[in-house]
Amino acid sequence: MSETIWSFIIVMILLTMSGTMAMIRKRKTPEDYLVASRKVNPWLTALSTVATNNSGFMFIGMIAYTYRFGYESVWLMLGWVLGDLMVWMFVHPRVRKISGKAKINTLPLLIGTQDNSANRLIIVSAGLITIVFLGIYAAAQLKAGSTALHALFGWDMYIGAIIGAAIVIVYSYAGGIRADIWTDAAQSFAMIITMLAILIAGFLKVGGPYALTANLGAQDPALVAWFPQELQFGILAFITGYFFAGLGTVGQPHLMTRLLAIKSVDAIKRARVYYFIWYVLFFAASIGVGLYCRAIIPDLSNLPSVTGLKEPTELALPLLTMQLLPGVFVGIALAGLFAATVSTADSQIIVCSGTLTQEIFPRWKDSYLASKLSTLAVTTTALAIALFAHEGVFGLVLIAWSAMGASLGPVLVIRMFHLPLTAPVALAMMSAAVITVSIWHFSGFDDDILKIFPATIVALLIYLSWFGMHHVKLSK
Repeated sequence: MSETIWSFIIVMILLTMSGTMAMIRKRKTPEDYLVASRKVNPWLTALSTVATNNSGFMFIGMIAYTYRFGYESVWLMLGWVLGDLMVWMFVHPRVRKISGKAKINTLPLLIGTQDNSANRLIIVSAGLITIVFLGIYAAAQLKAGSTALHALFGWDMYIGAIIGAAIVIVYSYAGGIRADIWTDAAQSFAMIITMLAILIAGFLKVGGPYALTANLGAQDPALVAWFPQELQFGILAFITGYFFAGLGTVGQPHLMTRLLAIKSVDAIKRARVYYFIWYVLFFAASIGVGLYCRAIIPDLSNLPSVTGLKEPTELALPLLTMQLLPGVFVGIALAGLFAATVSTADSQIIVCSGTLTQEIFPRWKDSYLASKLSTLAVTTTALAIALFAHEGVFGLVLIAWSAMGASLGPVLVIRMFHLPLTAPVALAMMSAAVITVSIWHFSGFDDDILKIFPATIVALLIYLSWFGMHHVKLSK
């Protein structure tokens, strides 16, 4: 056990140092703090975006989802990746070009600005959505990271969340978004090495695809069924929901910040190649790990170590790691998990603090001190949510992702393609999307169609109705 603890501590120190090293490049300006002076290389952008997009959600949420539902989780990956690819091809280049030309550092400001004219009502509304739901997303990361410490040391979950919040402050004060990006790049390698090591160990213990399928089928035939059973709206609607989740990337401020920070529009093409190679590999690996975990630890929910947890299956990765890997590698794997989730929380909290100082209270927009104080305030709020929220990691992520993707995403796309849009229509779209997400979450249909799908459709219908009436009036 001692070698596990020492390897965990050493790797955590090294990963934290990779972020604090950003101090040597930082400038004490809001632009450098929020978008790294727009000088990030494409490979760093790609690795950072992968790590930020896939840390707690993949390490904890996706593996737990696959543990519970088996092969059908492949459709989540397929839909999500295809939607994300569409955004990278058609929206991201426009985002970088327009934001760079206008010197815009945050997504709400980009959403609320058209033809060099900023609408304060849209900006503040988008900023409030960002702070609320990205704060929830950050809380999910703190909860995800705490599972590593719970599994390794047996500590209560709140201890890991508090430690994670403290490290967030260190990252943020060291170098802002650049510290996140540098740390993310290092963690991308730790993440994929961990997943591959577990897959190899699982293969040696259980066997290949045929043996794995036989094992899972003997537990429950539904685990090896490619399509979910008894869907209220059919398989096509189920898959389309996750395609819309991929499209919802465009409404995620913590991911779009990476695109604002990349050094040029042309660099996006190279970043896209690096991103999807890493993304698809990591997504597929997380599904594989979830399947092997179900095969090796079928009674996970009955283990003493998960007693009292809201979502016991979210300890699947830590428990499987401790069962399959030597002590040294357990420490490395869990340190990678913890550091990745904390770094993602950090990037989300920095975006929230930027929104506070740049949009909600613009009189502080040139204050470096205000940026740091707002980071402290947002971190405290995210920690409170992590400590008291009843939802698990997977549930919190999908709530936040859906709300931001459906409310901010459609308005941003309309702006990027220079389509007409008035402030009342934009506000109606964002409000209706958030309300629809909330209603759908409690409707009982969320397992049949992901909430971002109906919420996005509602927002687009509002716009299309207004657009149609707008053109009728113009024609008269």
